Amino acid sequence: MTTTQHRIGSGFGAHSTTDDVLAGIDLSGRTALVTGGYSGLGLATTRALTRAGAHVIVPARRAAAAESALREVPGTEVHELDLADQESIRAFAADLLRTARPLDLLIANAGVMACPETRIGPGWEAHFAINHLGHYALVNRLLPALTPGRARVVAVASSGHFLSGIRWADPHFRDGYDRWAAYAQSKTANALFARHLDTLGASRGLHAFALHPGSILTPLQRHIPREEQVAQGWLTADGRPAPGFKTPAQGAATTVWAATAPVLDAHGGAYLQDCDIAEPATSDDMLVGGVKPWATDPVDAARLWRLSADLTGLDAFG
Repeated sequence: MTTTQHRIGSGFGAHSTTDDVLAGIDLSGRTALVTGGYSGLGLATTRALTRAGAHVIVPARRAAAAESALREVPGTEVHELDLADQESIRAFAADLLRTARPLDLLIANAGVMACPETRIGPGWEAHFAINHLGHYALVNRLLPALTPGRARVVAVASSGHFLSGIRWADPHFRDGYDRWAAYAQSKTANALFARHLDTLGASRGLHAFALHPGSILTPLQRHIPREEQVAQGWLTADGRPAPGFKTPAQGAATTVWAATAPVLDAHGGAYLQDCDIAEPATSDDMLVGGVKPWATDPVDAARLWRLSADLTGLDAFG
């Protein structure tokens, strides 16, 4: 980690779009991988990167749906990958490594939110297993492909991390399930993962960032009934996004800024928001955002890495 959590005056903000932050940036010859890059924020990210010249690999659990969504997006390719299945991750990574293609950007965007209690693999809780452990395993397996000296890994987290740090004594909710706490823990895990990955990757010139994209209504909310979204203040009574919510192009702007902004070379490991480095959170208002201390703590970041290595049997830096 080479930065502190304070804004740097990027010139962009909450209303900036992907096209705004990519103006003047040429990604020709670069290859990106975007998990979930065919829906919601992921699709907006994929479209923006391809418009800037990048070739984008989109791994997807529903490959046919991904191919349909990307049919008119040139410069993309779809491969099957289920982040809930460690064997699927192994097979996907092995196939990609065999091509010997370098990866310049890896964007860990896919995830689930507030889903019913679900157990995966050896009994792992689904949010932690998919949102965190799946991406942890993917990055560790693909490390040999990440271009030395310029690769970036971007983890799409959320202000949902406000609701929970890592539940060290019970990360898989064996003593009672709470869907929002489970989601929150996985988003804290995304932030801590990026922080420690940046530390470990320093010798390779690898940088990693986590971010809060803002409040956006996408298919991520599919498990949340409309009446609950109204009660949460996300939707107006007539079904429109509430004031302050972003469009997908605005929500994905921080992701593509994290992946491409040259100024961030000096701020590895930072947690980002609104196309800038996030300030420490001074309230519990998730719409205001910022970052809580448990999502940037370097000791906890290293502890989570060790836990993830033990669970998956993977540590490319070990």
